[in-house]
Amino acid sequence: MNEEIEFIIEQAKESMELTISHLVKELQNIRTGRASPAMLSSVYVDYYGQPTPLNKIASINTPDSSTIFVQPWDKKQIIEIQKGIMQANLGFNPNNNGDMVIINVPPLTEERRKQLAKLARNEAEKARISIRQARQEANHSIKNTETSDDLQQNSQIDIQELTNHHIKKITEILEVKQQEILKV
Repeated sequence: MNEEIEFIIEQAKESMELTISHLVKELQNIRTGRASPAMLSSVYVDYYGQPTPLNKIASINTPDSSTIFVQPWDKKQIIEIQKGIMQANLGFNPNNNGDMVIINVPPLTEERRKQLAKLARNEAEKARISIRQARQEANHSIKNTETSDDLQQNSQIDIQELTNHHIKKITEILEVKQQEILKV
């Protein structure tokens, strides 16, 4: 196979893998019924004038399925951590006991579960669109190469197989996430 075409296929594969990893990251931010440190991944805290990710200034633990403990390494930051969690607009009401911030994760209502499942489907659809765009760009690049028509067609078949594989992977990831969300 032509080196140029191999490079195009490898770029498409890399783009599709990045899309999958982005989808996984986005789905981690969607809340399930259980408490998880990943729920606080979008929280930034004003740490001596610098916006800093919460996990860089505190340890985050989940002792049970409905509680999150945030233990700052610098106790003076407890109030700032509470503010950061409130500003992240996650729907949590953090409390502190002087040593750590305690977040009680309320159970999801059936309506909220359905909304979150729909949000997960939307994220998956964005990922599918991104995969298809990578396929389209690769096919366009292949058409612009100075190679035989047979080689171009075979390469486009390879690209389509890559696309199908990654679309299937997205569907599997979405099904697992929806089961987590809808599980009572």
